[in-house]
Amino acid sequence: MKKPGAQRSSGHTDTQAEAIDRARVIVGNEGGGEVVIHGRDGQVRDSDTVAPGNDPNPPRDRK
Repeated sequence: MKKPGAQRSSGHTDTQAEAIDRARVIVGNEGGGEVVIHGRDGQVRDSDTVAPGNDPNPPRDRK
């Protein structure tokens, strides 16, 4: 798993299903977005739009 523009991987899992689940959690905590699933050949297999999640440490409102 790797965020767009990231230099390093966000994590490693044993199966693609675990990676997809973990990616959905990360994207949800980051405010929602798109999870794109690639096959071994690099082609896009599927994508999923994730709604914002319940961030345990939401940003404070700045006034």
